Amino acid sequence: MELSNAQRAEVLIHALPYIQNYYNKIIVIKYGGNAMINDELKEAVMGDIVLLSLIGIKVVLVHGGGPEITEMLGKIGKKSEFVDGLRVTDKETVDIVQMVLAGKINKNLVNLLQIKGGKAIGLCGMDGHLIEAKQLDSRLGFVGEITNINVEPILDVLEKGYIPVVSTVGCDSEGNSYNINADTAASKIASALSAESLISMTDIAGILRDKDDPSTLIPKIYVSETPQLINEGIISGGMIPKIKCCTEAIRRGVKKVFIIDGRIPHSILIETLTDEGIGTMFVSR
Repeated sequence: MELSNAQRAEVLIHALPYIQNYYNKIIVIKYGGNAMINDELKEAVMGDIVLLSLIGIKVVLVHGGGPEITEMLGKIGKKSEFVDGLRVTDKETVDIVQMVLAGKINKNLVNLLQIKGGKAIGLCGMDGHLIEAKQLDSRLGFVGEITNINVEPILDVLEKGYIPVVSTVGCDSEGNSYNINADTAASKIASALSAESLISMTDIAGILRDKDDPSTLIPKIYVSETPQLINEGIISGGMIPKIKCCTEAIRRGVKKVFIIDGRIPHSILIETLTDEGIGTMFVSR
């Protein structure tokens, strides 16, 4: 449907209060799921991020890349193994993780943002010891537990008007590199930056009271309510660690956390610049 000039103007006026609210503030976007695999959705996401940056919002993009890591491991004849949903990462695997995340995926995203008219610089957690980590569990090998976030590299990039694109590879003082869960990294980075909001892109509509009924979406959840929702089974399975990251971010000073459906084009803009929003918002109480 083609919009008239008057309708376009109305859209912009409607968005003005939201632009003013977020102007010069930091939002962290955790990028993953189908929006990272589908080329059409990827282009829409990168366009949305450039738009937010151009209107004065400081966007930090944090990404993982599990499917591409699995694909690359398959190419060298290495089978992926998981324990409690986390990839077992031996020395050979962590080298592949670093190559895929900090190399291929990170630089492709930086390039796409620039094609869309933005300015972006790629960082990985090893740059400036941005993500410091230690071994999470000996059964998992080089899977890291974050011990410290050094936000200076991110702030330096933001100050110069660039979009930081962060791949979730961590390091320790002995030179080891670690595979870091992207949800955890995004939560810790948002907290360390005292971000206005954290937006987590997923392949679900948000938190549903009935997982088979999209009309039961819960638009707003106070973090104090999450234990009860877990006990009731409304939050279950792989969503539990994601929600724990959301609640931790709120408790550490992030004002709002959103779980949105990255399969919907322009879901970031809908959540950020409209009344209705999309997905589920977590707030403190």
